Amino acid sequence: MIAETKTTAEPFLVSAAEAAALCGVSRSLWWSLHSAGKIPLPVKLSGRTLWRRAQLARWTEAGCPSREKWAQIGGTQ
Repeated sequence: MIAETKTTAEPFLVSAAEAAALCGVSRSLWWSLHSAGKIPLPVKLSGRTLWRRAQLARWTEAGCPSREKWAQIGGTQ
């Protein structure tokens, strides 16, 4: 009999609370940064505002540039 292995898949898209936690800030600060144009643009899916996990990883590796700078260096979709 073959043993089943369970893997936990990481979601591609994360909520504001999850994105904030990944980046080490509070959810309220995350929304403030979003309003100020300092984080990557989210996507809308079924009425939800979500961020791409992979994009957040690249953004933090790039030093968390402003949304405008991020777009200039080719970080946005």
